Parts: sequence; structure tokens; C-alpha cells
Amino acid sequence: MMPQWLLVVAIPVAVLVLVPLIVAGFLRDVDAGTIRMVSWLNGSTVIYRGPGKSKEIPLLTTGTTLSSKVINVDLDITDQTADLDDSSTPRPIKVRVLASAIVSVGDSDTMIKTAANRFFAKPEEEQLSTLTDLLTSSGRRAINLLTHDQLFSAKSAAHAARTNLPAVTSAQPTALADAEEEDDPLAIIIRKACSRELTDLGLVFNSLNIKVVQSEVADARRRQSAAEAQANADIVSALQNRRAKEAQLDAERVISDKQRELEQTRASNAALVSQAEAKRQQAMGVQREAELDATQIAQAKADAEKVRIDVEAKARAEAMRITAIAQATAESIRQVNEAIKAGGEAYFRYRQIELLPQIAPIIAEGLADAKLVTISGNGAGAPETTAQNITAVIQTALAAQLVTRGGLLDGPPPPPPPTDGRDMGRQGRGAAPAKS
Repeated sequence: MMPQWLLVVAIPVAVLVLVPLIVAGFLRDVDAGTIRMVSWLNGSTVIYRGPGKSKEIPLLTTGTTLSSKVINVDLDITDQTADLDDSSTPRPIKVRVLASAIVSVGDSDTMIKTAANRFFAKPEEEQLSTLTDLLTSSGRRAINLLTHDQLFSAKSAAHAARTNLPAVTSAQPTALADAEEEDDPLAIIIRKACSRELTDLGLVFNSLNIKVVQSEVADARRRQSAAEAQANADIVSALQNRRAKEAQLDAERVISDKQRELEQTRASNAALVSQAEAKRQQAMGVQREAELDATQIAQAKADAEKVRIDVEAKARAEAMRITAIAQATAESIRQVNEAIKAGGEAYFRYRQIELLPQIAPIIAEGLADAKLVTISGNGAGAPETTAQNITAVIQTALAAQLVTRGGLLDGPPPPPPPTDGRDMGRQGRGAAPAKS
């Protein structure tokens, strides 16, 4: 027998190991993007969408995993369009459409079961081939219902394409009616044309991406459009170049105007500078003249001041000379007077006698030139008055000669000659004193 402690350890370990295994056998992981279908013995089927867990009992259930991811199918469709000429004669245009269609498994349980039985039951290569053939045939039928212009202008041709579409059956999902709101007529036609076939496979049409639509007409139009675009680009470039040249010419014109204005301004400034220089030279000349005049005036003032000083000096000298002469004359007169006082009448008569030879001719000339008019009013007779006037003239002449020629101004008179009392008396009695 096993030890009891081993059983105590083995039972929990067995529980910890077996319980997860049992649970893992009943619960299975369902990844994102996958669908798990579990079928029971009674025929019922349970669908689990990932991510999540599916309940399964080994030996009692059967499980299948489907992909719920979208399926991308590349399409290369070549066929002719439904174009007509002006007389309604068919003129089909061969076109080639490169597109990419996207389909996926339907959302309902019925469509999932249908897809599991009819589509996913095939090999993967056959699955893609089936979808390609189905979508290509639907694309050809759509091209046959559209014109060339409708293929190249989806929005303008959407309404016209809808009028040629086959009627939608009641078996089609309501999502197909919503898809009619799309602007691309080719996608609408393909959707409606292959919706029944896809529904029979448990699939739904999601979208159609048209990559390229090729045709000779389209190439010609493309070349024409390219040529027109190039021409327009050339025209635009030419216009831009012309505008650039015009702008450049305008800029050059403005620059030329500015330069001309600058030259005119410079010339005007030069003229103003010349005028200012001339005025400055004139002002300097006036200033120099004013300075010269001021210098001359100052020199004249200085000369005048010098002359005034000289004149004043000469005047002072002359005044001093005249003053000296006057003082000398006064001194001489004073000395004469003193001599006369000292010598008396005798000295005066002596000087008259001494100067008589000199003054006699002058007295005679004065008497000869004199025109005497005697007017007597004091009772004396005319002879007496005339004799008195002649005596006065003679006395005046003698006195003048005594002063100017007799040397009275040269110094004091010499002392009178010695005389006795008789001579002095005789002289005093013989002549009267001179009157000046």
C-alpha cells in the first residue's frame, strides 16, 4: 500500500492538473477574426464569434473554425462599353478595368452556416477562383451596361446607371439598398449583379475599389488632357513670365523714375549748394568789406584820434606858446610900466626921440592916407580939433612903434641917462605924454 502522506500530496496535484485539462476540454478559445461553429448530437448548432470562449464537450460536439476577415479579390476585367453614335448605332469601346473587390462572411447565423457548407468547404485556391470568376462576370455585365464616359465620370453617370440596373429581389439584404447611394455606378452594378450569387455562398459584397480604367479613347483623351494641361501650363507660365516681365519693367521704370528724381534732386541740391556757396562767398566778401571798412574806420578813428592828440598837443603847445608870449608881453609891459614909473616922462620922451627916424615916415604915410572929418561940438574950433586928432594919431603910432620895434618886449629898458632937475623940468614942459 502507498503511504498515506503520498496520497495526501498526490490527490491535490491530480486535481490541479486534471481540472484545467477537463476545463480546457470543455472551453475552447475563439480568436479575434474567427467564428467557431459547435454542432451537438441533437443537430443544433451554436455559433461563437471571437474573441471569446466556446463551450464544447468532447465526443458530444463537433467544432469548426471559420475566418470572419474580409477577402480581397483583385479583378482584371476587359470588355466593351454600351456606347452609341449620333444615329443610335452601337459603337462599343474596348476598356480594361483594374479593380479590387472586398467580400466577407455575412453576419447572420444562416449566412455563416451557408458559407461554412458552400464556400469554406472548398480549398483556398478554389475559394479565390470562385470569387474571381463571380466578380469578373458581374463586372463584365456592368461594363456592358455603362458607357465610356460613365466609367470615367462616376458621379455624373450614377443616376443614369441606376435606371439600367436589374431589379432588387426581396431575398437580397437591405444593405444592398443602402449601397445604391454610392456614386460609383460600376460598383453599384457589380453589387446588384453578384449579390444573389454571393448570398448563395453565404458572403456579402462590401466595396469595390476601381484602380485603373484603360482604353484607347481614354488614353487619347488623357493625352489630349495632358496636352491641354501642358498648353494651359504653358499659357499660365507665359502669363506668369509676361506678368513677371511687366512687373520687372514696372520695377525698372519705377527705379528709373526714382533715379531720375534722384538725379534731379542731386542737380537741385548741387544748384542749391552752388547758390549757398555763392551766397557764402558774397557774405564772406561783404564780411571782408565790413572787416576792411571796420579796419579803415578803426584806422581812421585811430588817425583821427592821433590827429586829435596831435592837434590837442599842438594846441596845447600853441596855447603854451601864446601863454608864454602873453606872459612875456605882460612881463614886458609890466617892465615898461615899471621903467616908465622909474624913469618917468623923461624916459618915454627919450624913447620917442630915439625912434623918431623910424616912425616919421610911417606918421607921414598915415597922415597922407588919412581922410579926416572933423566934427566939433564942444565949442572949440575946427583947427583945434584937427590938431588934436592928428596929435592922437601920432601918439598912437609912436606907442605902437615903441612896443613892436623899440625892443620893449626884448627885456627891461636901459636905465635913463642921468639928467639934472633942469633937464627933467624942461622935458616935462616941452611935450605932453603919449596916449595909446
